[in-house]
Amino acid sequence: MDQNQTIIAAFEMTEGVGTRVRRAFPTALLMSYDPFVLFDEFFVSQSTGFPEHPHRGFEALTYMLSGTFRHKDILGNDSEVGAGGVQRFTAGKGIVHSEMPGLGGHICRGLQLWINLPRRLKHIEPSYQRVSSEKIPQESFDGGRVRTIIGKNSPVKVLTSSSYLDLRLESQVTYELPLFSEWNSLIYVYNGKIEISGQRLGQGHVIFLGQQHKKPRVTALEASGFVFLAGKPHGEAIYHNGPYVD
Repeated sequence: MDQNQTIIAAFEMTEGVGTRVRRAFPTALLMSYDPFVLFDEFFVSQSTGFPEHPHRGFEALTYMLSGTFRHKDILGNDSEVGAGGVQRFTAGKGIVHSEMPGLGGHICRGLQLWINLPRRLKHIEPSYQRVSSEKIPQESFDGGRVRTIIGKNSPVKVLTSSSYLDLRLESQVTYELPLFSEWNSLIYVYNGKIEISGQRLGQGHVIFLGQQHKKPRVTALEASGFVFLAGKPHGEAIYHNGPYVD
């Protein structure tokens, strides 16, 4: 697939125990997007979730849009993250954890991103971080707001040079995204409709921007929410085998 400026609809599927996800990748169209390995939007009800399972070789970020998610792992961590909050685990040489709905009985909706670890860091010790919503930097502007999940002043720490922004724009507002000329970047729309470079995206659509040479400009065609991801490629082969990235 020619990744630059390509738009695809996330693939609807079931993961874990009855959990509905919209998967941007890996799919038959695109297995990975260096340094990113997986990107899902998930919908977890009280009867579904991700019971105890293993991982290794990457870092994962869960960003909650609504509801509360509970993480437990063999390191002794047991915590919940609510709407607007983030949890990050570094699987490294190996971790076993579960992700299940928290208290309240509401649908948990969020975004999960896997970031590959460079080969030299594949066997580091696993770790976990929880960051509550109020600690995520947020900037409001006329017609919208931007939250910095990964980037300047964010307490969320990853081992790959990356940027992760969550934007909400009112209808007909245009926003100029930052430029990362040597990084792979993408946009995923979780609410509304947007336009970029003459192309329109709706809910559940992702556009792969490749390595940009000018700042992307996004216009909301209606009140919209979307995330912008950018990451510096490792340039190493990615061997993705279910929960493992070797």
